[in-house]
Amino acid sequence: MKVEIIAIGDELTSGRILNTTSSFAARQLFEAGYEIYAMHTIGDTPALIGEALKKAISQVDAVIVTGGLGSTDDDLTNEAVSMALNRPTLPNLEILSTVRAHLDEITSTPVGKLEKLAWLPEGAEALSPKSRMAGYQLIHDEKPIFFLPGIPSQMKQLLNEHVLPRLATWHKDHYLTTYQRVFKIFNLPEAEVNRRISTLDLSRAALIGYYPVFPEVHLSLIIRDKQNRSAEKLFKSSCKAINTVLGDAIYGYDRDCMESIAGSLLQRAGWHLAVAESCSGGLISQKLTNIPGSSAYFLGGVVSYANDLKIKFLDVPEDLLRDKGAVSREVAEAMAAGIRGRTGADIGLAVTGVAGPTGGTPEKPVGTVYIGIATSEGNWATRFQFSGDRQQIREMTAQTGLDLIRKYLLQMAGR
Repeated sequence: MKVEIIAIGDELTSGRILNTTSSFAARQLFEAGYEIYAMHTIGDTPALIGEALKKAISQVDAVIVTGGLGSTDDDLTNEAVSMALNRPTLPNLEILSTVRAHLDEITSTPVGKLEKLAWLPEGAEALSPKSRMAGYQLIHDEKPIFFLPGIPSQMKQLLNEHVLPRLATWHKDHYLTTYQRVFKIFNLPEAEVNRRISTLDLSRAALIGYYPVFPEVHLSLIIRDKQNRSAEKLFKSSCKAINTVLGDAIYGYDRDCMESIAGSLLQRAGWHLAVAESCSGGLISQKLTNIPGSSAYFLGGVVSYANDLKIKFLDVPEDLLRDKGAVSREVAEAMAAGIRGRTGADIGLAVTGVAGPTGGTPEKPVGTVYIGIATSEGNWATRFQFSGDRQQIREMTAQTGLDLIRKYLLQMAGR
């Protein structure tokens, strides 16, 4: 079953507001087994709205339209639908009653602009008239068309609670069985990922997509099968093949992120982590605490930007800073050992470097970063040379630090 999504609003076409409703609808529909034929974003112009709607009806099995259903003068979707499909607007008495009851509560004015919400194209069926959310369904040329509000929270609720259930009953065999996995890859260039995948003899039914999402590469595997005969078996074998050629460059899948994976491994081991950050400015701590429940394994950290704080809070020897410099292997190790000793953590993680755009030298150019780790087994640090702007270098530093923790914990678990 082919579905087209149309988003309406001058605020979208001007770039003033990001169109999140279309991407949400596409993901939900795709995962439910529908084919997304096209997605369009158009302004609040009745002629354009009508043209897009009529074209969509002629090409697909169902249409989702978002936006332009409000009570203000620039909400013109209903007007456009009425003209394009030759369906005069008529009052929906249930919605009109709800609107007037609401108006009675807030004003003594007998008529308000909110009453515009009750005037719908002929044949429209309100999706949830008592919820005070604009949204309705039309059947035109024996095809369902759903009109949803542009407010993301309302659109999502109506899509999940009303649109998807109605579509599911439209045709018994409308959907494709979908198997999908997104492989999250770090520290392996997209070209190398592509080269390794190209060595596999994957079925033509296995659809592969590459998506660079700095600082990672996401690889999407999709297999869709209407008969549902061999899709699951093919999906499992394809996943095994991809895992084999990419190895531990794959750190997670689907909605995983590096900080959630590192956190899960810490929690599984029953270990606690503390961090000492210089060039990353607290980004590692922010990432870790973005995960609910991270207090179970993350003790906290110190942003020791100045040398005085490295000495005072991390016990880094003053002569070490003087002789080796703040950006050095020795100082990274000392910072990691210092935060571990101060907090009693099982693992201390430290980063120090030159994020730029200034501050680099021939010996330590912009992008030079040392990452140190301290454990009961000892302390060590590794030098990295990152590229990009200041924010990219900071992001690479934080991601790499967490990846080192991930790999160390996996190594420990495999002993």
